[in-house]
Amino acid sequence: MDLKEHKALGEQADTHWYYVSKARMITRHFPHQLHQILDVGAGLGWFSKWLLRNGYGTTAVCVDPGYDSESTETLTNGSSIQYVRSITKSDADLVLLMDVLEHVDDDVALLKEYWDKAASGTVFILTVPAFEFLWSAHDDYLEHRRRYTTKRLAETIRAAGAEPQQLHYFFGGIFPAAAAVRMLKRSSTPDRSDMGAVPALLNGTLKGLCRLESTIMKFNGVAGLSVVAQLVKP
Repeated sequence: MDLKEHKALGEQADTHWYYVSKARMITRHFPHQLHQILDVGAGLGWFSKWLLRNGYGTTAVCVDPGYDSESTETLTNGSSIQYVRSITKSDADLVLLMDVLEHVDDDVALLKEYWDKAASGTVFILTVPAFEFLWSAHDDYLEHRRRYTTKRLAETIRAAGAEPQQLHYFFGGIFPAAAAVRMLKRSSTPDRSDMGAVPALLNGTLKGLCRLESTIMKFNGVAGLSVVAQLVKP
């Protein structure tokens, strides 16, 4: 979760439909039992914390060069997270790059760096924002470099020496409405995130809609707010 978005969500940061739905989506891409997570560009480590708290894995390493210092956190269920600025290799079962590639100038180099450090059998989950035509003040505020299609993300993955096992869009159910709002607000909204707290009833409804969508998301090669890829290191 981006630090700017965390502030915008306030008390709803841990229960917001967008992030909870994306975390649940991750769990549908596990081909085997999960023990250790590597969370690249993790920021606050929100996705690692959610997975560990819900019984997915026992340890996580969050990597982010922006950390002021390196530290370890123990969660209430006994699982632990290390926050580090860099790593030399990884034995993780799962590597996350959750809305990270769009923030760097060379997305291929970043993906290749961690692909090369991963052990055989490691599962990678990547998410990126979809469609350049949805570019808005939201992207400027979050300092994005680009948005993607499934084709563009596949090209990035292959250029890094990997091959996507699954590649699809997510948040397709809300795409028409969200895209319309994004385009209408494009010319009038100052630089800020579109993410914000929503009423409890709407929050629950959107979680339910996205949970249903996650059961068929792998067939969605048409449209959504996010592009999702699963890779497996040979």
